[in-house]
Amino acid sequence: MASVQWHSRIRRYQSELESCRLEQVPVEFGEYHPLKPITVTDSKTRRAGRKGSSSSSSSSSSSAPDPLSSFLDGTDPLSLFAAAVTDPLSSGSNAAAGEPGRKRRDKEEEVSVGSDFEPWASKRSEILARFTTTEKLSINLYMGSDKGKAPSPGSAVSEKVRTRLEELDDLEEGSQKELLNLSQQDYVNRIEELNQSLKEAWASDQKVKALKIVIQCSKLLSDTAVIQFYPSKFVLITDILDTFGRLVYERIWSMCADSRPLPDSFSSDDVNDTAKETCLNWFFKIASIRELVPRLYVEAAILKCNRFLSKLGIQETLPRLTAMIRGIGDPLVAVYARAYLCRVGMEVAPQLKDSLNKNFFDLLTTFKQIHGDSVQNQLVLQRVEIPVYLTLYSPAIDWILQCVAYRAPEALLTEMMERCKKLGNNALLLNSVMSAFRSEFIAARAMDFIAMIKECDEAGFPKHLLFGSLGRNLACADPPESDRLTILNEAWKVVTKLRGPQDYINCAEIWVEFTCRHFTKREVNTVLADIIKHMTPDRTFEEAYPQLQSVIQKILMYFHDFSVLFSVDRFLPFLDMFQKDSVRVEVCRAIMEVFIRYQQEPTRDPVILNALLHVCKTMHDSVNALTLEDEKRSLALLVNGFIRMVSFGRDFEQQLSFCVEARATFCNLEPVLVQLIHTVNQLAMETRRVMRGTHSRKTAAFVRACAAYSFITIPSLTGIFNRLNLYLHSGQVALANQCLSQADAFLKATISLLPEVPRFVSVEGKLRPSEGFLLEFLQSFLSTLLVVPDHPEQGVLYLVRGLLNVVQDYTWEDNSDAKVRVYTSALPLLAAMSQESYLYHIPRVDSNETLYGGDPKFVTEINKLCETLIGQILDHLKTVGKEETLRRQSSLALSLFNCLLAHGDLRNNRLNQLAVNLWTLGQKHGYADTRSTVRTLEFIKQQSQQPDMNHLAELALRLPLQSRT
Repeated sequence: MASVQWHSRIRRYQSELESCRLEQVPVEFGEYHPLKPITVTDSKTRRAGRKGSSSSSSSSSSSAPDPLSSFLDGTDPLSLFAAAVTDPLSSGSNAAAGEPGRKRRDKEEEVSVGSDFEPWASKRSEILARFTTTEKLSINLYMGSDKGKAPSPGSAVSEKVRTRLEELDDLEEGSQKELLNLSQQDYVNRIEELNQSLKEAWASDQKVKALKIVIQCSKLLSDTAVIQFYPSKFVLITDILDTFGRLVYERIWSMCADSRPLPDSFSSDDVNDTAKETCLNWFFKIASIRELVPRLYVEAAILKCNRFLSKLGIQETLPRLTAMIRGIGDPLVAVYARAYLCRVGMEVAPQLKDSLNKNFFDLLTTFKQIHGDSVQNQLVLQRVEIPVYLTLYSPAIDWILQCVAYRAPEALLTEMMERCKKLGNNALLLNSVMSAFRSEFIAARAMDFIAMIKECDEAGFPKHLLFGSLGRNLACADPPESDRLTILNEAWKVVTKLRGPQDYINCAEIWVEFTCRHFTKREVNTVLADIIKHMTPDRTFEEAYPQLQSVIQKILMYFHDFSVLFSVDRFLPFLDMFQKDSVRVEVCRAIMEVFIRYQQEPTRDPVILNALLHVCKTMHDSVNALTLEDEKRSLALLVNGFIRMVSFGRDFEQQLSFCVEARATFCNLEPVLVQLIHTVNQLAMETRRVMRGTHSRKTAAFVRACAAYSFITIPSLTGIFNRLNLYLHSGQVALANQCLSQADAFLKATISLLPEVPRFVSVEGKLRPSEGFLLEFLQSFLSTLLVVPDHPEQGVLYLVRGLLNVVQDYTWEDNSDAKVRVYTSALPLLAAMSQESYLYHIPRVDSNETLYGGDPKFVTEINKLCETLIGQILDHLKTVGKEETLRRQSSLALSLFNCLLAHGDLRNNRLNQLAVNLWTLGQKHGYADTRSTVRTLEFIKQQSQQPDMNHLAELALRLPLQSRT
């Protein structure tokens, strides 16, 4: 140990920087430049040249050859491909071929339904959830028999035919069982069982049994005994019909694909006779069903199979099925039959609009049956009110109108409106029309619809629901500007007169968006005042939080200028209606998200600051011991976004006062406190920039106040590394502002805190060893100590010594090299401190180079400290000389070698010999990285050519490269 004497190498930083810069070489570009774009000439001449023509074409405007172009004989394959597709010279010859292709694409668009068409599957769950019942239900189940089993492979054809005839007779003999007193869930379960039975029967080649199941299920659609459940029953049973239709279609398709698969756009000419005969057999079986409803539904289920028989099969069948529905007496059963036929029609032939329109017009013709005696008597028996009964029609009518209105011209809407007027403006139909057609069409006729709504026969369908449907359309499309105020006044007259709070808020919520979209804060304020007036009595707002939240979201959607938003008098009182903690926090979160997203410039508006401070405080106060860390982090991000957008310009004292208030307000959110400390540090640095580094008495007092703010706030943080990093950062800021005593206090607090660093820290919910984070921090801390002057009342290098003492006493991980790595990192710092001129400085702060002026005693103290550190490192290298730690020994030895090479004066024989020994030790057992050692040796040889570095040439000769073998 005593034999090692440290001597720091004298560094000339400026000359070293100059020597490391890349050599500047002048470049003569001429006409060629590697980044110059290549111009590809697309011409007939070039293509002829490829066939052997003597003509040539230029592939580049540059004189230098392009490797790609030369390889491709001067042609660009992409340009050739583009020319082949869009060559104007050949467009005339391709016109004839292109026209059929365009027509074919247009036809395909006509016969297919686009993604803008809402499918039936999206409505299914809504209907099942909406139409429920507590009444007892009944169902007829097909029981089956042994005769329904598939014949053995050896049976004769006549035996198979006889068996199937007996099965059909069995259906007429009533082989079914009626289940009574079923709950809704039991009923649904039974329907699911039938669906499964259908699949099993089909899979076991019991096709007649499958048909029987479908017929029995279809018969259930004639039953309206529990009328409130009918829409849900329709959904369940049509699922079975869809399954049956798919199975039949796939069966016939598979029969056509024996020799070669059918194309998607096949015609009946492509279908073999066996498949056609099987298809006809299915239609004949269905035609033998005696009852109208099951025969209609089952034939509609396999409507697509008409493609196998003739080209016009579907086109001829749809009008016939539409006419068959006229024979159904119950208007509810009829309207759902029409809905199913329209649904199947849209799937297989959406281009056949005539049948869709015919279904709707037939519906209008028979709509007066709703008020007939038979329906009224049925409602009396089941104790169902007419408003409830009318809602049962909504899913079917909405679906029919959706099919009719899909990509329909605007003229069709005019025709629909005229027909509705002839029916006395029936409210249910009018509502469905507004829901089905494009919003642009509805908005253009908004005043006409308002007139129809005023004159309509409500018949159990309230007018406010119609205004709600109109409002939804106007939220998506703009009416004529001259009509907007009249529309709002007419609608709000109806809305504000509603007595039921739930009906009122449901309708008001819709029209708030129209108001925000087209009017100013004055109209929005009026609407909010009216909502507060209606929802405050008896605390009815507690039952309408979702609608009130929707109102807030719609306002925020259109008001991004918060100075305008908070000048709306009734906005903050409206927020006060959110009394439930969870809902209030969600609303506050939505406000802050919009503010952060759209606020472009920092603000000092007191109205905005006070309001948003209240909003953020609401979010902060919701935090408790049970709040999840993710929730805290999310809220803190929003609050931090607000704090970053607060700026009082040159009024730094006001900014500091705001941070003091925010610290008291958000004391439970640690990320917010961290942000506030960074904000105050940034404020101090901004003050330094304004004063150009020379503080007056007032600004000096202000930056000391900023340092005091940070020094007081940091201990309240729980994260150990948050405190360490902020102490260091605040110390650097204080040093930059010439606050030496404050900087000294920050750095000493940092050193005092190091023993508290645990061996494991939580990172994203997982425990991680803290050594890596601590090493990274200590290296940053050491780099700061270079410019920190010694305290006149303390010893030489008292901060460095204090840090090394803490590192010495710290409880490191077993089998850890972290302490030695810190020592190795401290050697460059001490070497830099011994230089006459330091690598970096802080303006107007005298570092130790100035204070000591290269005093030999100061340099001696540094050298002694370095010798102590090297001795500690060498002792540790001896302890890791065992077999299992040789890799660590090699790494540490080479690390210390690199440190000596960069910072030690290797003209000293003892240091030189130590370097050779470390190099040998690092390679001794073959664990050194050969590439790194080779590059290091090359660097030494290169450096030996520099002035005053000749001794490195001798050193390089003493550093052999040892192979691993």
